[in-house]
Amino acid sequence: MAQLLDLDQLRTFLAIADSGSFTQAASNIHRTQSAVSMQMRRLEEKIGKPIFTRDGRNVRLSEDGDKLIPFARRMLRLNDETLAAFNDDELSGRVCIGTPDDYAERFLPEILARFARSNPRVEVCVVCDESDELAKRVRAGELDMAIVTHCEDTIDSEVFRREPLFWIAAKHHDTEAADPLPLALGAPSCAWRKTAMATLESIDRPYRLVYSSRNTTALMSTVQAGLAVSVIAESALRPGVKILGPAEGFPPLPMCEIGLLRNWHSSNATIEALAGHVVSALGNMPVPDADEALGVAAE
Repeated sequence: MAQLLDLDQLRTFLAIADSGSFTQAASNIHRTQSAVSMQMRRLEEKIGKPIFTRDGRNVRLSEDGDKLIPFARRMLRLNDETLAAFNDDELSGRVCIGTPDDYAERFLPEILARFARSNPRVEVCVVCDESDELAKRVRAGELDMAIVTHCEDTIDSEVFRREPLFWIAAKHHDTEAADPLPLALGAPSCAWRKTAMATLESIDRPYRLVYSSRNTTALMSTVQAGLAVSVIAESALRPGVKILGPAEGFPPLPMCEIGLLRNWHSSNATIEALAGHVVSALGNMPVPDADEALGVAAE
């Protein structure tokens, strides 16, 4: 008799694949690590092949584990779409969500597409702006929620994702050696801009701001052209840049924290569903480790 795959086991498997570890996956899906391990043993029994390779305490996806990922995603997506098609209590309405443009580019398309497949009657409106401006609009009741950089202006946001922040410069230029250091940074209210300037001032490194923009793509283009140094989150690294560290005279930067800011006065089932989906999906999206990030930057 043919084996039937357990969708719950597949969800756990994808949580491990996306987060990169059993421990983080267990935390993300609110289960014990032993329960996660048991699920994966049972899934391997059904697959009939090892989906993980174990080297001491390190666990990685095997070749068959990598092969399973797209099948697992398709099965779960079809399950969600099927349930949505027969759900008499289908969610509907309009939700307004704000996000900085770089988060909109990197994260939102996949997240919102998945939500739309399960909730076709929900209209999602996206507004792009700086985190501090989004916070004002949430508090004014203009937005239902906003994905923001967690900082002084958004201190009441719920942090659900952390990733390293790096100094970057053009790969084939020595922009970082210029004195004073040319910088391309966000608007005056940008948390990363404040962090970069404060860090340089703490080591008495002279700098000059040569490019300021709210648009992350414009800042990246300036860096790639060899005109300035900037700071960027690990998941936003692009080809043509290199990471600068202590060896080049650049101190480590604090972690980038991403949070969800809520307008609790506009809460309803539809808004709650999107908020939960954003936190779960974005919190589970993989971030390459430092070595992988350097590899991306060196392409």
